[in-house]
Amino acid sequence: MTRIHFPVSSHFARPFASGAVWLATGLLCVGAAAQEVDLSNLASLAFHKTQGEWTSHQGSSGLRVTEPADGQNSDEDKLVIIDMPFTDGAIEVELSGEPAPGAAGGARGFVGVAFHVQPDGEAFEAFYIRPTNGRAEDQLRRNHSTQYIAYPDYPWHRLREETPGLYEAYSDLVPGEWTRYRVEVEGERARLYLHGNEQPTLLVNDLKLAGQTGAIALWIGPGTVAHFRNLSITAE
Repeated sequence: MTRIHFPVSSHFARPFASGAVWLATGLLCVGAAAQEVDLSNLASLAFHKTQGEWTSHQGSSGLRVTEPADGQNSDEDKLVIIDMPFTDGAIEVELSGEPAPGAAGGARGFVGVAFHVQPDGEAFEAFYIRPTNGRAEDQLRRNHSTQYIAYPDYPWHRLREETPGLYEAYSDLVPGEWTRYRVEVEGERARLYLHGNEQPTLLVNDLKLAGQTGAIALWIGPGTVAHFRNLSITAE
């Protein structure tokens, strides 16, 4: 299998005197190299309330992730856990999401990445996208295209009710299309970048699990068919 990863590109970084790298956001990634994750090796992945297969999507090979037929519910802890410790650093992947056939009307193709994942998925933080919102004719839905959550204490509905608009933002998205996704984490701060843009789509300055070490996981929401490819992790 040919493995591909996304190195830190010139528009994300510049040399620093200590030999470290400053990311464009001001987040520091110290002397770390990107590690590629072979998503085709299903035996190395822990499927938590999910199921997966290596298949083709839009002409490219990737990991297809869905809910088990007998496990469809509104839980936010649908994960494919990767056993790699992560506290601060960067996560890059290409992903796509779309509503599953027969999904409820509220399905949006929820898909993203979780980090600081604690054992058995009992707690984690995540950035995810709602692809069907990206080009909706309702402006309010467009404003909810991207989302940060911290499971289990800060689900999306609590954050939206208590701090409207603070943990969500707009991005142009198309259901089922491959989307470039990057998250940078440093201490209490995290930034979500989409489509290779230099500027972040969503900023969070008060991560709820800041400083905790945990695993990384691919994340899906209810009623979703998701695909992932080209996962690369830079951990400090």
